[in-house]
Amino acid sequence: MAQLQRLVITASQIDRQQIVLTAEQQHYLSRVLRLRSGDQFIAMNGQGQGWLAALESDRAQILEPIHAHSELSISVTLVLALPKGNGFDDVVRQATELGVTCIAPVISDRTLLNPSANKLERWRRIAQEAAEQCERQIVPEILDPVSWNDCLQIESSDSDICRLICLARGNSPHLLNYLNKSVCPSITLAIGTEGGWTDAEIEGAIAAGYQPISLGRRILRAVTAPIVALSLVAGVLERMKNEE
Repeated sequence: MAQLQRLVITASQIDRQQIVLTAEQQHYLSRVLRLRSGDQFIAMNGQGQGWLAALESDRAQILEPIHAHSELSISVTLVLALPKGNGFDDVVRQATELGVTCIAPVISDRTLLNPSANKLERWRRIAQEAAEQCERQIVPEILDPVSWNDCLQIESSDSDICRLICLARGNSPHLLNYLNKSVCPSITLAIGTEGGWTDAEIEGAIAAGYQPISLGRRILRAVTAPIVALSLVAGVLERMKNEE
C-alpha cells in the first residue's frame, strides 16, 4: 500500500464508485507509470480523503477508503515574503513535504519579485506533486500573493492562532523553546525575504498579535529559514503525538 502511486483528483471526477480520469491522468497512469487495467493506485482529493482504486481504461474503480496518518496534528500556515529568483519553488516543495497546511506568499518592503499568474499556477502544481510524492492526503493551499500589510489585516479577525514572526537578530526566544512551552491550536509562521523585515513591518506584526521568535544565532538564507522553522514545528508536533 505504501508504494502505490498517489493521484490528486477533484470531487467532480467521482461518479458513485468510479473515478472519471482526465486525459492527462490517463496518460500519466498508463503511459508514464505503465499501469494496466486492474492495477491499483491511491486517489486523493487533496483535502484529507483518499481511496484505493483500480485502473479501468478511462476510469478507475473505487475499492475502499484509506486513512493516512501522515498529517500534522494541527494546521500550520507559512507566511513567506517572496524571495528573489525561483527560490519559492523549492520552499513550496519542501514545506509541503514537512506537512504545512497553507502557504501565503506576501510582498514585503524588501521583496523584489512580482509574481505572475503563471507563477502561482506553477506553485500550486508543485504543491500537488510534492503531496503525491510524500504520501500526504492534503495538498497545501497556495494563496494569492498580497502585501504584508494586507496579510496582517486579513489575519487579525482570527484570534485562535499562535502567530510567530521569525527575526534574524535580537533577543527573541528560540522557536523550539516557545513550542515546548506553549499549546497552539494552530500556528502561523511569518518569515521575511532577503534582508529580513523592516522595523515598521515588525512593529505592525507585533501590533497584530505576532510573537517574535528566533531560529538560532546564525543568519539563515531566505529559502533556508522556512525549512528550519517547519522542521522544528513538525518535530515537536510529532513527538507530542507519539507521547499521547
